[in-house]
Amino acid sequence: MRIAYVLLDPGIGVFGTKGASVHVQEVVRALRADGHDVTVFCTRLDGHVPADLADLDVRRHRLPRSSGAERERAVARAAAEIAAQIAAGGFDLVYERYSLFADTIALLARAVPEVSAILEVNAPLVEEQLRHRELADVDAATEATRRQLAAARLVSCVSEPVARWAREQGADPARVVVTPNGVNTARITPRTDIANDDGDGAGAGVTVGFVGTLKPWHGTDVLLRALARTDERLALDLCGAGPEQDNLERLAGELGIAGRVRLRGAVAPELVPEILRGFDIAVAPYPPGDHYFSPLKVYEYLAAGLPVVASAIGSLPELLGHGELGVLVEPGDVDALAEALGTLADDPVRRTELGHRAREAAVYEHDWRRRCRDLLARVDLPASADLLTGVRA
Repeated sequence: MRIAYVLLDPGIGVFGTKGASVHVQEVVRALRADGHDVTVFCTRLDGHVPADLADLDVRRHRLPRSSGAERERAVARAAAEIAAQIAAGGFDLVYERYSLFADTIALLARAVPEVSAILEVNAPLVEEQLRHRELADVDAATEATRRQLAAARLVSCVSEPVARWAREQGADPARVVVTPNGVNTARITPRTDIANDDGDGAGAGVTVGFVGTLKPWHGTDVLLRALARTDERLALDLCGAGPEQDNLERLAGELGIAGRVRLRGAVAPELVPEILRGFDIAVAPYPPGDHYFSPLKVYEYLAAGLPVVASAIGSLPELLGHGELGVLVEPGDVDALAEALGTLADDPVRRTELGHRAREAAVYEHDWRRRCRDLLARVDLPASADLLTGVRA
């Protein structure tokens, strides 16, 4: 079927390096892998085009260089113009990532009511924008959001807290589903020696890894403080860039662990699978607070067959099988995190066991193709010939 994928958030490039961009790419890959013809309509590209997406039909609507209210109005105009293009394009399905001021689905519902539409909601953006950034026209953002929620055939929310927010904003509860993030288990695979760890590596060096944007709510400062309370066998590999990078460099120096910390900066998504294969333990050290996310990094850790240490917050306890697939620690507890890292460093056999279970869960429960198939089935769309075939490791 012909699918129009719509991404009008000016902060997310289709071919960017941060998690949201990876999310976009993987959903597109999953749809294409099942034989669907995908066209992407967007406002931003960025420059890291993976080889397997080089032939993707991407139609960019350039926004003027502006900010504040002017930028908000530009996004709304872009939504109207893209809706007109989609209406004339003969698409079977519209899949839109919820963006502030974009009401493409609502406009299409009036122009081409027979076209099915899925609205993917990853965060309560109005509240998030007010808290962390700038929002000039709150009323217009709220109204566009409610129009989108009302018009979509299916509202796919990344977590139950986000689904609750969508229902509070007027979405029909019967149309709201929770679709956690997933992972491409064909692209992200374990290192080949994971099955051969014989338990003799307890005294060897251990690489603790983190992948993600370096922002305050990712708890990387807690991770550095925990590392400083472990022995020198443990080194930290931070893969990602962000506003906390300079602070983390300074903190590593103050803690006396600068030689044990590698800050890679921004990394192209196609390089991440190989980087993950260099980790021995992967960490998601979220601090206390509201946690409505479905952390993409943790699904990637699972697919890479890594033992995970994560904060017991939000959806993470359930995702990690309440300890079956990783180690859960109290959010923000430096001592607990340090102890968990040290214990796993001393026990390569347990690391291997956790890694095997993690990989199995990723393949059979969390693959992106399964996520997308489930969504398409819910809107009663025709399936490709192999839609019901199993996902292979």
